Amino acid sequence: MQQRFKWSVHMTEQTQELVHKYSENGITTLTLNQPEKKNSLSMAMLEALSEELAIIASDSETRVVVLAAHGNVFCAGHDLREVREQFDSHEFQLALFNQCSKVMQQIVNLPRPVIARVAGVATAAGCQLVASCDLAVAADTARFATPGVNIGLFCSTPMVALSRNVSRKHAMEMLLTGEMIGAVKAERIGLVNQIVDEQHLDEMVYKLARTIADKSGHTLKIGKEAFYRQLEMPLEDAYEYTSKVMADNMMANDAQEGICAFLEKRKPEWQDS
Repeated sequence: MQQRFKWSVHMTEQTQELVHKYSENGITTLTLNQPEKKNSLSMAMLEALSEELAIIASDSETRVVVLAAHGNVFCAGHDLREVREQFDSHEFQLALFNQCSKVMQQIVNLPRPVIARVAGVATAAGCQLVASCDLAVAADTARFATPGVNIGLFCSTPMVALSRNVSRKHAMEMLLTGEMIGAVKAERIGLVNQIVDEQHLDEMVYKLARTIADKSGHTLKIGKEAFYRQLEMPLEDAYEYTSKVMADNMMANDAQEGICAFLEKRKPEWQDS
């Protein structure tokens, strides 16, 4: 498929582009851009991604985010060479994993839906990145793993996102064996929403993104926040909380416009309020 991304650039001290950003029609695409390092989540990459997510959080024009990557590896997890250079520094290791955890939470807390566009391999923190996104579309050649156990470093932080996406037994199987799973199994256990032939990956991802971007941005924000908050609540508390959310939502301009438009058989005109 013809390359259609235009880029704004996040610059590191070495002036290398780490994260490309392109926005069009309410869809912002963030693309990891260190294919020579397998798009690993170095401290610099995490900081660049965090910065872009913070900008998007206050960008009223963005309704949907697509998270993509250049190269044949979506993300190989942390940069193990960087980690090795800091073996003697517990302070750095803690800062690295805290920064990674911050980025994952930024994705979950972002008031915009995030779709992972997965081509190639997503391992360790890269698999965590996919699991942290609200939706994921994968090429049929994509593969996933949490292989930390193979090198003596259990994937404890990836476990947080993984265990909130798939069943306990499937999560434990991935974490304990460290073995790679294919796209078909990833879809079956709920790690990704759908798989497509790689040549149709962009078509499917952006079809999904456009469908979501056509909705009220205000409503999407309310719904995403409520979804994640109610997940951790007991049943009774979840219903009490979401009943209030719906009542508050009903007072919004977009809810009232949407209901009127439906009854009047016309397309709604969103005000995002």
